[in-house]
Amino acid sequence: MLEHQHQFKLQRMAITLNVSRSGYYIWRKTDKEPSSRKQRRLVIDKQVKEAFDKSKQRDGARRIQKELEDNGERVNVKTVSASMKRQGLIAKAAKKFKVTTDSKHSMPIAPNLLKQDFTATAPNQKWAGDIIYLWTSEGWLYLAVIIDLYSRSVIGWSMQKTMTADLVSDALTMALFRRDRPKGVIVHSDRGSQYCSKQYRNLIEKDQLQQSMSRKGNCWDNACVESFFHSLKVEAVQYEPIMTRKEMRQAVFEYIEVDYNKTRRHSALGYLSPENYELTNSA
Repeated sequence: MLEHQHQFKLQRMAITLNVSRSGYYIWRKTDKEPSSRKQRRLVIDKQVKEAFDKSKQRDGARRIQKELEDNGERVNVKTVSASMKRQGLIAKAAKKFKVTTDSKHSMPIAPNLLKQDFTATAPNQKWAGDIIYLWTSEGWLYLAVIIDLYSRSVIGWSMQKTMTADLVSDALTMALFRRDRPKGVIVHSDRGSQYCSKQYRNLIEKDQLQQSMSRKGNCWDNACVESFFHSLKVEAVQYEPIMTRKEMRQAVFEYIEVDYNKTRRHSALGYLSPENYELTNSA
């Protein structure tokens, strides 16, 4: 309208463009600057986009709201959600993946000491472990993890081309090394043959740990590890081009040691990362 004001009458342009003349005059009066509300929205959009990109497109509105809050920007979740919708920012979503347990064996089964109580008042009270299959261009790669249920931190992990007792034993050995070999820890897993193996049970006994196993066919008994695998699949694997085994190892290493443990906010921890939760709550 401003560009063509010398060619056409203002009233006719307003009717044609379906805008009000008063709005045009207000715009001219403010020297074409956006309103304070619009300026504020632009600032929030920029901050939300930066936080979303920083999370590698993984975080939804709640985690982004906490990130902004920690940086001194107090906004509610609805504002962040509206900004994400406005900018077309959609956090990575999940697909289903298959259960990996092989419990068809005759080896000894440990009792369920955990009983779906995933709470802990300090580190090294309860650990949980499991295995997941990761497909690569060169075939399967198997990942075993040990998670401290106090902070949901991945304290031990191992990756191999074959799913053997070495796989789970190496993950537990890493956890023991990192946590200075604590005694009496409940170490929970499913009934997979690797966890029932003599090699793994000897390691449990040698370090004076308490072995615990899920009930047959009950995935909820190990829900915290299932939740971690869900996050790993969605946030580090699902949307990436198919990887070689070497590339998968690197992606998993970065996700666990750089992203998940250090920076990923966990709803069960008051939206702190596992590392920050332990630092904040340490004596």
